Amino acid sequence: MTVKKTKPGALITGAARRIGRAIALGLAKDGWHVVVHYHKSFEAAEQTVAAIEAQGGQATAIAADLSRADSASELITESINVTGGLTCLVNNASLFVNDDILSFNSEGFNSMMAVNLCTPVLLSQAFSEKLQESSDGVIINLLDQKLVNPNPDFLSYTLSKYGLNGLTTMLAMALGPRVRVCGVAPGLVLPSADQTRDQFSIVHDRTPLERGATVFDIASAVRYLVSATAVTGEILLVDGGQHLVGSTRDVMFAKTKNHSDEVQFFNDDENGK
Repeated sequence: MTVKKTKPGALITGAARRIGRAIALGLAKDGWHVVVHYHKSFEAAEQTVAAIEAQGGQATAIAADLSRADSASELITESINVTGGLTCLVNNASLFVNDDILSFNSEGFNSMMAVNLCTPVLLSQAFSEKLQESSDGVIINLLDQKLVNPNPDFLSYTLSKYGLNGLTTMLAMALGPRVRVCGVAPGLVLPSADQTRDQFSIVHDRTPLERGATVFDIASAVRYLVSATAVTGEILLVDGGQHLVGSTRDVMFAKTKNHSDEVQFFNDDENGK
């Protein structure tokens, strides 16, 4: 595959695996020198870099612990040093741990907010401050279709995404005209850690399009927004229409279908939570 002319650097947080990896591969195809951020997934990050280089692109893996407040500025600086200039930031890394109003605690909430919301603020701050005067920049935040189709599961995680959604709007106003800020809100894309393949398949295609989103769909949406120079402050829902199908529980708790073709869900005690 022929890679387009090399562009400046693009930092994707949490890019070693899953959606982040697909975004990294996609932006590399568009000619970006991709910084593959990871925390502990060294081997997976190196494999992502190797895959990008195999398709003719440029990539560098950089480790950082995003739960540390001082890691944001350091990561931006190091990314600039290895790419020669950073003009794209994708805030993809996210903690995803289940809690609800009964299991909620301040420690879990603070950990979720630190990685999912505070760090994107700090990264965006450092990114905009260190953007070269001759360059324009773009920030893409990864959100969740739960913003328009809420349920009470994953309480702290969902609250962090509400915050990130608000941040997207405020930064689009604050950082223009040089920096555009947009969001991509995926639906169910990949099985969660506690979700079986059967449970996943039950709900993945339960959408108006009768297909759920894939990692390639999410990467394509990010690539579009990165290139859409007249678009800012916009949130793209990429979920096959999942947000149009209401549910009282998070889709990862789907258990089976009954005779009326309705999805049934685990109770908390059944799921072992």
